[in-house]
Amino acid sequence: MTNKIKTDVDAIVIGSGFAGLALIHYLRDAGLSVKVFDKASDIGGTWTWNRYPGAMTDSEGYYYCLAFSKELLQKWTWSQRYPAWEETHRYMHFIADECDMWPHIQLNTAVTNAEYREDSGTWLITTADGEQCTCKYFVSGMGMISEPVIPKIKGMDTFNGPLFHSARWPEGLDYAGKRVAIIGAGATTVQMMPVLAETAGNVTVFHRTPNFILPAMQKPMTPEWEKDIKDNYDDIIEKCRNHVFGMAFDSPVGRNAVDTPEEERQKIFEENWTGSFRWVFETFDDLLADPAANDMASEFIINKMKERIEDPEIAKILAPVVGEYPLFAKRPPLDHGYLEAYSRDNVNLVDIRNREPIVEITETGIRTTENDFEFDIIILATGFRAYTGALEAVTITGVNGQTLADKWETTSKSIMGVCVSGFPNMFTVTGPQAPFANLPTSIEQNAIWIANCIKKMEGDGHSLCTPKQEAEDEWSAHVSEVHVQTLMNQGDKVNSWMMGANIENHEPRVLIYFGGADVYYQKLRESSDAGFPEVSFASIAG
Repeated sequence: MTNKIKTDVDAIVIGSGFAGLALIHYLRDAGLSVKVFDKASDIGGTWTWNRYPGAMTDSEGYYYCLAFSKELLQKWTWSQRYPAWEETHRYMHFIADECDMWPHIQLNTAVTNAEYREDSGTWLITTADGEQCTCKYFVSGMGMISEPVIPKIKGMDTFNGPLFHSARWPEGLDYAGKRVAIIGAGATTVQMMPVLAETAGNVTVFHRTPNFILPAMQKPMTPEWEKDIKDNYDDIIEKCRNHVFGMAFDSPVGRNAVDTPEEERQKIFEENWTGSFRWVFETFDDLLADPAANDMASEFIINKMKERIEDPEIAKILAPVVGEYPLFAKRPPLDHGYLEAYSRDNVNLVDIRNREPIVEITETGIRTTENDFEFDIIILATGFRAYTGALEAVTITGVNGQTLADKWETTSKSIMGVCVSGFPNMFTVTGPQAPFANLPTSIEQNAIWIANCIKKMEGDGHSLCTPKQEAEDEWSAHVSEVHVQTLMNQGDKVNSWMMGANIENHEPRVLIYFGGADVYYQKLRESSDAGFPEVSFASIAG
């Protein structure tokens, strides 16, 4: 590619997960030289860091993948409905191998600073070991759920045993026969606890907020199922790109729960209780839009949960109450035996919201207002600083010396989650105010927009791409307008990470575009077709 600005490389990307691999493909195809830095020792992003027992996808594997190559879609075979982290990790190696991506990737390299240099229109990237590299385009592929939240609990530094976040699982940890504490009861714990309980001496979950837990219903991939998938992959990918959550689901085509007689509604709920998030999206159209319909769905899920929990007192803690908060205002986990695991003699539950809050961590365990618990291992399943956390963990400095963390101190604005005003020639994949949807689909749509924007810029002979403040204001206003019209705006009631409400001393904000992933993808295409009106292109004088 013709590049009038002298740099070490055209584009530097942080992160070698799905985003990093997609960006290598699309930016290389656009004619750019690309370098990907990742602080991990292997590619994979989420699936390198999240190696806790039981870690697996919550999207069905056959559409939780990159779709830029029909040949690779046909070549790879998934072993089961929801791949465990090891299988997804192997898939990402398969993509990197087949597409010769390794020469573009530099592992064990943590980026600490990224500074925009206004005089040259370039970015200076600095790593933890002092290495510096210049580029014309700086792209974050660090992921929207990758920066762990570490709670501030008195005495954390005094515990004698291993104490760590679930996303930083120690290699070779032996928990067989050990007394294990898990602080947090979200999607990670729902996956992890049943597996730990099989060999740990005992497992105690410290629980705050009840979840609407849907069944996963894992099943192996059969030759017949695989053939059906591969014979119809074009249609499957098209479904993903035209679905409100980016998934290969069918639509109930205008069928509303509130307009359906109770007996028929219950029959439809039962017939579709076959696992995955399909139940929410393939039964009725109004479950996430109409409060009455949401209550109907919530009641059905709660009753299904209680059927699988042996102890009524445990059920009172685990199951939400209809009307407490809407279904999907907090991200619902998929269950692989979590609810039944509480029937085991070696599994305990502590209600830290209503009965006995945690007071401190001691040398030997956890002290609540009611008890002193002794543990060998403490696991913090306390979630992530979503959408902005990884970006704010790097010191990213734009125009006039403003850092991204300072810009986002009270509100986290962007333009469609792909660029930010005040930060020229910088792009983000699934940044704040992008949808929360099937991630590989969203990532790929973002990578296509970014590559096309750069191709236009280079084709027209420009050196600067400057996101417009007015475009950012317009997109943020639209995101907020859509948000208040949905039931998702109640997520702050239950400390939902989808609003940043899980961060201490952090004002909740609209982090997600809830207008539908399908609508969002269309807006990206419209922007590209219109010549990217959200940004201005210019050249550096001289």
